[in-house]
Amino acid sequence: MQLQSIKPQDLVMANLYPTEEAVLQDALRYLFQYRPNLRLNFAVYLYQHDEELTLAKAASLAGVSFEQMKEILEQRGVPLRLGPASLEEAQAEIEMMERWFDEENIN
Repeated sequence: MQLQSIKPQDLVMANLYPTEEAVLQDALRYLFQYRPNLRLNFAVYLYQHDEELTLAKAASLAGVSFEQMKEILEQRGVPLRLGPASLEEAQAEIEMMERWFDEENIN
């Protein structure tokens, strides 16, 4: 059997992993560990396409500091999302935090 013909299910059947998902997670973890540029490029891609991904989370995923990630994104022309984009968004965030603190004080 050639290496390229091994499938995740083969490793599960050999009782080396509990699930195919576990095989893929392990493979991705090693891929990102040994190819840091790939990891960084993926973090940049996610930051551009996932509005929920914060700059701090992108930096963590890329394995760089917050400031380094900020510089990398700026160098690549990726707009930074730092804080609310409008006064309305800021007010909505304040209201949400006030409700959250009120709920926390009740419990």
